[in-house]
Amino acid sequence: MKYAVLIGDGMADRPIPELDGKTPLEAAKTPNMDSIAAEGLTGIVKTVPDGFTPGSDIASMSIFGYDPAKYYTGRGPLEAANMGVDLKPDDVAFRCNLVSVMDGVMKDFTAGHITDKEAERLIRDIDKELGGDGIKFYPGVSYRHLTVINKGPADAKCTPPHDITNKSIEEYLPQGKGSELLRNLMREAVPLLADHEVNKARLKAGKAPADMIWLWGQGKAPKMPSFKQKYGLTGSVITAVNLIKGIGRVIGLDVIDVPGATGYFDTNYLGKAKYALKSLEKKDFVLVHLEPPDEAGHMGNLKEKMRAIENFDELVVGTILKGLKKFKDYRVMVLPDHPTPIELMTHSGEPVPFAMCGKGIKSDSIKDYYEKSASHSKVMIKEGHKLLDFFFE
Repeated sequence: MKYAVLIGDGMADRPIPELDGKTPLEAAKTPNMDSIAAEGLTGIVKTVPDGFTPGSDIASMSIFGYDPAKYYTGRGPLEAANMGVDLKPDDVAFRCNLVSVMDGVMKDFTAGHITDKEAERLIRDIDKELGGDGIKFYPGVSYRHLTVINKGPADAKCTPPHDITNKSIEEYLPQGKGSELLRNLMREAVPLLADHEVNKARLKAGKAPADMIWLWGQGKAPKMPSFKQKYGLTGSVITAVNLIKGIGRVIGLDVIDVPGATGYFDTNYLGKAKYALKSLEKKDFVLVHLEPPDEAGHMGNLKEKMRAIENFDELVVGTILKGLKKFKDYRVMVLPDHPTPIELMTHSGEPVPFAMCGKGIKSDSIKDYYEKSASHSKVMIKEGHKLLDFFFE
């Protein structure tokens, strides 16, 4: 049996007046996801347990089949795992965003989707000036980077920067025990970034500068059983996001890098689908993650979100559905990890719709895939980490 799980990050939403009360997922043209719903089973799953902040780290861990309440230690250490950064027992890994702040307001948590090359120069120079004494900065991808602090403040209260777009940053700076160190690092980076030639060139070109670092998502190295131990299956993960790659590496899945996979609107949708099918020739399981719907949600851009959903449906879901037919037995499931409502421009924690079809999955009466139709299902999985068991069984 071959298994494929396809995630449209942040794809779920809330009714929008411009769409006559429909959600982007409902209004978009999604014939392939609709066909999965029509041929198989649709339901609702709660991927973010009560008490947890809705985010891709928590929701994705649930989708992979691991209970966040048991295994989650933070977002930073998962990204460290993907970057090959070995954390010592006393190391605390923080996600380090390059962000754009204007007059004390968070204008862009992506620093204008700064390029990898530009970002690497900034982070390496910050490490030269602010690193040492148990502090190390590691360059990642675009605006997403890593800071590791030995015996760092694991319990400090840190806010994700994507939650505070167009808000004053002052009340959202790190708080609590040990937070002074974090605030100092963030402040000390400001003049270094302001004088850096990378930002001078970006400003000259009319691009958003990366004028501040933002530390959040901290934690120590997690300990989780492997996917093979848990399910008896081999598998792989395909994504442009270090966080998702990190979960995959921690649980022993192969992480497949696809040329042109950017995590943005220009990502290589078709390439991800083709690499997934190729992986299934040798592996039992593949999880494919697409970031663009989430990016559009954070921007509050309805047009781009609908386009991203339609691209996901046509180029990823459609290609994989067609390609799976060459395998005798298969199952496929599609879902978002969490909603990223246009009206909020950040994540929310309500349950999300899923649809699955394939060998042994009985069809229900639901024929279209979107939030409201799924709400009519009799299947409600209240503990998200049990969804994969349900899918396999």
